[in-house]
Amino acid sequence: MKNKLKGKVAVITGASSGIGFSIAKYFNKYGIIVYDISRTIKEHSEIKSACSCDVNATEKIDNILKEIFEKEKHIDIFVNNAGFGIAGAIENAKPENIYAITNTNLAAVMALSGLAVKYLKASGGGNIINISSVGGVIPLPVQAAYSATKAGVEVFSRALANEVKPYKIKVTTILPGDTKTSFTSSRIIDNEGNTKEQEKIAKSIKKVEKDEQTGKSPDTVGRAAVKILKKKNPPLRKTIGFFYKCAVFLPRILSTKLVNYIVRKLYL
Repeated sequence: MKNKLKGKVAVITGASSGIGFSIAKYFNKYGIIVYDISRTIKEHSEIKSACSCDVNATEKIDNILKEIFEKEKHIDIFVNNAGFGIAGAIENAKPENIYAITNTNLAAVMALSGLAVKYLKASGGGNIINISSVGGVIPLPVQAAYSATKAGVEVFSRALANEVKPYKIKVTTILPGDTKTSFTSSRIIDNEGNTKEQEKIAKSIKKVEKDEQTGKSPDTVGRAAVKILKKKNPPLRKTIGFFYKCAVFLPRILSTKLVNYIVRKLYL
């Protein structure tokens, strides 16, 4: 069977490690030319070129995309993967961390998608893949800000899909569940103090960390991303893992209050 992905050009944010690198690895396996935009650059044979840049530096990223387009003559795939997490009671969250996570996890996704669209249009269409989270559908306590940004990615992606459909651009969000990556150790913890309430929150965070570090390999996301590209009509949302597919289905059959109760019992 002919490999229709070979020679396509993909730009991924945060492909130096974790989920982003796994996506890059599987793209490369199918002959896709991969460019990485990350704050921290790591040399990988699977990535043709890596550019050091913060996803919030919109003007600089536009210049990077312009250079890639001029060099390759087309950009076919754009993956918004870069992001980070914060955890702790919202009353203890530092305002600067809330603004930072909103800018990186949501505002940058919207801004960079806007930049990517003009290059995908000029290339005759393509795919935008946004990495969201099960936590964007089932909001997690002590990760309220993170869940809010990922819920925003979900809503934005659906709206964007309708906007760009006439230009043969397809939009899909991938919702990984617990995944073993350095995302866990990079999470910002806003939970200073030793009150009983903070100890309870600390236990909840430890449970989240344990679930992540015993979770699935990021390669599950890489394989899913390739499957999305192979489909003529890819889904708007791709959830990774049977358990998490069941979890995101719960709000359709149970009341919001009941779902929230179940989540509280699991984490608090």
